[in-house]
Order: sequence, then C-alpha cells, then structure tokens
Amino acid sequence: MPEPVGNPTSAPVAAPGQPNPAFSGPSPDMGDLELLLPGEADVLVRGLRSFPLLDIGSEGWNQQHENLEKLNMQAILDATASQGEPIQELLVTHGKIPTLVGELIAVEMWKQKVFPVLCKLEDFKPQNTFPIYMVVHHEASIINLLETVFFHKEVCESAEDTVLDLVDYCHRKLTLLVARSGHGGPPEEEEFQYNTPMKELQKQAELMEFEIALKALSVLRYITDCVDSLSLSTLSRMLSTHNLPCLLVELLEHSPWSRKDGGKLQQFEGGHWQTVAPSEQQKMSKLDGQVWIALYNLLLSPEAFLTDILLDQLPNLVDLQGFLAQLALAEPQPPKKDLVFEQIPEIWERLERENKGKWKAIAKHQLRHVFSPSEQDLRLQARRWAETYRLDVLEAVAPERPRCAYCGAEASKRCSRCQNEWYCCRECQVKHWEKHGKVCVLAAQGDRAK
Repeated sequence: MPEPVGNPTSAPVAAPGQPNPAFSGPSPDMGDLELLLPGEADVLVRGLRSFPLLDIGSEGWNQQHENLEKLNMQAILDATASQGEPIQELLVTHGKIPTLVGELIAVEMWKQKVFPVLCKLEDFKPQNTFPIYMVVHHEASIINLLETVFFHKEVCESAEDTVLDLVDYCHRKLTLLVARSGHGGPPEEEEFQYNTPMKELQKQAELMEFEIALKALSVLRYITDCVDSLSLSTLSRMLSTHNLPCLLVELLEHSPWSRKDGGKLQQFEGGHWQTVAPSEQQKMSKLDGQVWIALYNLLLSPEAFLTDILLDQLPNLVDLQGFLAQLALAEPQPPKKDLVFEQIPEIWERLERENKGKWKAIAKHQLRHVFSPSEQDLRLQARRWAETYRLDVLEAVAPERPRCAYCGAEASKRCSRCQNEWYCCRECQVKHWEKHGKVCVLAAQGDRAK
C-alpha cells in the first residue's frame, strides 16, 4: 500500500491496496529554514584554507568540502529569502574570497592534470566512484557559491589580486563553451545508462562542466558590474589579452544554452533542458541577458558625463563631444616600445610550477590513500553527507518546483513512504500507483535495510 503524500503520522488509514488520502501542508517558508546558526557559519568561514594538490580528497579536504556545501546552501537560502546575506559578509570580513578562488583553480588543475593520469593507471579499478565524484563536484560547489555572493560589489573588491585569476578562469570556461557549441549541448541525465561506474562518472562530469561554464558566465558578468573599480591590469586583461567582447559576441551567436529538438525550442535551465512554449520564445533567456549586460558594462560607460543639460550650460563642450566621438572611430597609434609593468594572474602558473612532473606521483598517492576506501569508510562518508544534505533545505534551494509524476503539473505533495515521487493531488497519486507501487515498496525496504 503506498504511503500518503506528506506526513505519515497524521494520516488516516486507507482501504487495503489504495493510496492513503492524507496530504501534508505547503512546503516550509524559505524564511523559516536555517541550515547554519550565525556562530556556526562564522567558524566554518574562518576555517577555510588552501590545500596542496596532493591533499585533494584527503580527510581534511573532505571536511572542508562539506563545510563549503553548507555555506553554499545557506547563502542560497539567505539570498532567496531576502533576509540579509551573512555568508557573503563573513567571506568579505575574514578575507576568504581569495582562498575560494585559489581552491577553485586548484581543483580545475586537478581535473585537467591528475584525473586523466589517474584513470590510466593499471591498478585503477574503483569499486565505488563516490570519493572521485566529490572531488569533481568540488569545482561546481565553489563556483556556485561565488555566483551567489559576487552579486555584491564589495565581494568583487575583496577578491583583490585574485580577480585576475578569476577572469582567466572564466575565460577558459567560456572558450570551452564556445568550442563545444558546434557539437551539441551536454548529455541528458536519461543518457547515463552505462555498464561501468567510471563511464557514468565521466558523463556526469561532462554535464557538470557545462553547468560550471554557465555559472562562470554569471560570475564574469558580476565582475563587469564593477568595471569602474577594477584595476587597469584587470581591464587590460579582459579587453586586450582575452578580447572578452569578441568571446561574448560568439556566445550570443551560438547560444550553447539553446537548441532545437524535434522542431521545438529548448533552453538549458535548472540543470536540464526545458521546452519553451511558442508564446515565450521571443523572451530573452537569463543567460542571454547576462551576456548583453556584460557587453554593455565592458563597452559602454554606465555614466554619461556630457549630458544635454550640461551642454546647454556650457555650449563650448559641444566641440569636445564631437572630438571624443571622432576619437572613438579613429585608428589608435601603435604602442611605444617602452617598459611597461603589468600585473598578471599567478595561481595557475604557481600550481603548475610547484607540481610539474609530479602528476603521476600525485595520482598514485591518491589512488592508494584516497580513492580506495574501505566499505566502512564509505558508509561513514555517506552518513556524513546525509547529515549535510537536509531534505527540507534541498527542496528549498531547488531551481524549480517539483512536477507531478502522473500529469506533469506543479506538485507540492510527496509520497511519504519512498520520498521519491511528487503529486499535485490524490487523484494523480491513485492513477500512478499501478506503475509506482512496486518501486515504492522496494525503495522503502532499501531505506530500512540501511
């Protein structure tokens, strides 16, 4: 018999073989949810530190990853509930934005330099890919946290010199996004039906890489919001070294977050492809909007100094306005060969220099000490993650409302036996029971066995 959608303790008894008719109330208000107390968040932020590549995946690194996940979810809750954003304030106060940028680039380098070597080792035959997935997922956790807090100008300013490294990181991600736009979008989750766990992990990593690039686009846009306070070196790197306006135009042209499937327009939002209704197709997507705003910030000053009112009071400035317009169209003079000092990003080059020639040694060390856990270690780690990912918080930070398993409408009721399927009403639950019943019982039995 399927359990009621909602709280089983308040459910009346149903007839044998029928779903229980009781439903729970609406989901908890975002403002009522609190994952971390203020004192706990302060301790977690103070404890953030950088790890060498050799220690990625270690016990201390895993503990920090769990802490980052908690901070990430709390930051999303704070931003969504509009109750102030203490996580952002704590990161700025304790000067931890540069630490996050350093960790972001470190795990990016691990994925590019160590992970491929690890997969080629002869004795690399993992029985469980969970520890590796945590490392791969770490980059997504950090960029998601940065996307949430970089909306505030003071966060960008607190990044200090590492904003150069973050600009380079975003450029790398967006370049890959443009390069893959001609080869279709990321795989669908339904396509993850492979014979080995490693092949499934590689496809999951591919989808994750696509979503990371979209987060990097948002972070880059927030950096351009601070163009008036960025250093000359940062502006030069964005406009001259990387020619970001040209890259952004290519993104607009290829629009890798949109595609046609069976003649229907789809857009990538909330972690999966969604079909756009014909009446909504003329509306600009959020990602297109991010690109346009970034272009505007980079190419046009948001402040207009030579206004019509000013020109009326000082007519002589009309000549200056005409000169500036002509100067904007003129060919620039070739640069002089004088000595010029320019600040450059250093995190990637420093990590590469420190670990050059050690990639295989790092991979072997991590295979022996990190990615070959005992069954007891895996159970302990799974229990810790279950405590980190509270169900009510996950529902609150989900990008969209769940859908009814039978009709597809927005749902607010859930099967309380298996906690997997959602329904909009009792009628849909009853109609879906013939299909869901066996899965529901097996899932509930599996949970009890754990």
